[in-house]
Amino acid sequence: MTDQIKIALVTGASRGLGAALAEALVPDYHVVAVARTTGGLEELDDRIQAKGGSATLAPMDITDPNAMATLCRGIHDRWGKIDLWLHTAIHTSALTPAHFVDPKEWTKAINTNANATSILIPYVAPLLGEAGHAVFFDDPKAGEKFYGIYGATKATQMALARSWAAETERTGPRVSIVEPAPMPTAVRARFHPGEDRDALTSTSDAAAQVLAQI
Repeated sequence: MTDQIKIALVTGASRGLGAALAEALVPDYHVVAVARTTGGLEELDDRIQAKGGSATLAPMDITDPNAMATLCRGIHDRWGKIDLWLHTAIHTSALTPAHFVDPKEWTKAINTNANATSILIPYVAPLLGEAGHAVFFDDPKAGEKFYGIYGATKATQMALARSWAAETERTGPRVSIVEPAPMPTAVRARFHPGEDRDALTSTSDAAAQVLAQI
């Protein structure tokens, strides 16, 4: 029975692109939705159920190795696999000059954007096996002025993902990196206050574009 169920793990699923992707996967996948915000996950679950889909909510912090180990063990025990992993979780630090970097913000960004990815890949890879598919989302800000914290930690995440993609090109799992269209998310609002949000691509349209690419 479990072989007939396609399982999608969405990390960072409570809002923005992650939530839109989780909804877009209905009804083809059972979604394991991971985020720290319980309320956001519950609202996502309501929308998924309204579309006739199903989800397992995992209100967890991806920077907690023990929580991620428990999550992946639970997935293994229940389904034995993951068919698709969409990693959208990200920490966005306020724009600041490099000589004013806040050590606490740096640590938080490193833990979420880089360290968590280095922990999740070894945990999720065995569940993906040879046939699974992992997707990461690029936002190339490294080296741009005032993006020191976000740009550097996001670039670290992408470097790790690209190495994994190169290493598994022949053996699997498949690893993809996509760059979504600009969206009216909380992440973008923090970087571009006052921007005309109506001119941006909706998260639902961006999710559809991403899934069409992969």
